[in-house]
Amino acid sequence: MTKIGKFITLEGMDGAGKSTHIPDIVRLIEAKGQTVVCTREPGGTPLAEELREILLHQSMHAETETLLMFAARREHIEQVISPAIARGDCVLSDRFTDATYAYQSGAKAVCVEKIHVLENWVQGELQPDMTLLFDVPVEVSIARLASARVPDKFEREGADFFAKLRNAYLNRARENPTRFRIIDANQALDVVKQDVKVIVEEFLSTI
Repeated sequence: MTKIGKFITLEGMDGAGKSTHIPDIVRLIEAKGQTVVCTREPGGTPLAEELREILLHQSMHAETETLLMFAARREHIEQVISPAIARGDCVLSDRFTDATYAYQSGAKAVCVEKIHVLENWVQGELQPDMTLLFDVPVEVSIARLASARVPDKFEREGADFFAKLRNAYLNRARENPTRFRIIDANQALDVVKQDVKVIVEEFLSTI
């Protein structure tokens, strides 16, 4: 049987805990006989990883930030995502374009029409087949980050930034209900893991 390449993305505010679930999702996909390519944004290629360091740690205009995000994304798509999907692999990416809509447009007020233009130019018709949105209240996100590693520039932002970010993500989910699955990540970890398992297994049963 020919394997069908699929593209799954994980989204959410910093502190939502999405990265914790990547190993479990990989195991679920591999149990179905699919090869998994695990990647992240910004990043995923040598050049994009260099841009990641600049983006996470250097101050810049929000539009410059947006352009660099899409420059990294173009390399990521060309070198990693599109070839993997063409091979029939399943791509699992920690963030993708929804993050740009949330961070740069929702939280930093970059004109959404400009992001639309860049999205169409850089990725054409490529969209995730499913996006898991890990959602937590703003105060939970901030509290988790306070006890985590040394924060990057986004993680150091205040409550107003995180409130705009969360609203932008939830708006994206409402605008794309067939693609998004919202996960209440403010539950006990075992409960969140079970929710993720149910959602991923249901998706995998369709391919």
